[in-house]
Amino acid sequence: MVSLKWTSNALSDLKNIFDFVALDSKYYASIQIKRIKEKTSILKENPRLGRFVPEINDNNIRELIFGNYRIIYHIIDETRIDILTIYHSARILKSLN
Repeated sequence: MVSLKWTSNALSDLKNIFDFVALDSKYYASIQIKRIKEKTSILKENPRLGRFVPEINDNNIRELIFGNYRIIYHIIDETRIDILTIYHSARILKSLN
């Protein structure tokens, strides 16, 4: 089984998503974050499940689509995946740095 590592950027993205949704409802903000985390947990058994990120020419950087969000991750090796960012699909992906 693969371990998931959340980068500081991805954790910041989760906080920003929570804060934005919480403007209307803290309850639904919590549910949204929980669902995003549940979506990423499928990568533990199926690390190559996501599609290639069209803007990046690297077979090990992939994404899962969850509602309006792109969950972008990097397959480091057969034992580790780094969650890089949670990106709203309405925004243009400029850089992962």
